[in-house]
Amino acid sequence: MVNIKVGDTVPQGKFATVPYSPELEDGLACGVPTKFSTDAWKGKKVVIFAVPGAFTPTCHSNHLPPYLQNYDAFKAKGVDVIAVLSANDAFVLSGWTRVQNVKDKLVALSDVEGAWSKELGLTIDLSGLGIGLGTRTTRYALVLDDLVVKYIGDDLSDIQDEKGAGVIKIRD
Repeated sequence: MVNIKVGDTVPQGKFATVPYSPELEDGLACGVPTKFSTDAWKGKKVVIFAVPGAFTPTCHSNHLPPYLQNYDAFKAKGVDVIAVLSANDAFVLSGWTRVQNVKDKLVALSDVEGAWSKELGLTIDLSGLGIGLGTRTTRYALVLDDLVVKYIGDDLSDIQDEKGAGVIKIRD
């Protein structure tokens, strides 16, 4: 059950990330995970899209690429930060964004154990698939302005079909 709606302030969240640096372009470099908090989004317009898993077929092919392709359109709408969120660890997300050639355009955030998404009511238990996925974030998108939800879309809405294009239609 989704626990957040338009007009709500998001709860504080803590994440792990491996910030982009040119050194990471060496395929053998791993980077150092750092902590990241929703506090960094105070006073900013932020687009977050969550995926169940990096390198999973639908997320890899259909969900991250449109956000990267539409980077300039998001920036033209005044978006300060575009973040991809997943319950994967920070190293996996760093590797995934390097394969996708994201560089510093998107921030890849590990929602450690899916804690923040669980608080939002946006997790799914994929343990039954028998391939080691466990509890993951659902596919969802949020647009925040100074931590206030301006848009929310999840797997049950049009977000999946629009593949990021619908989020670009955010209100100024």
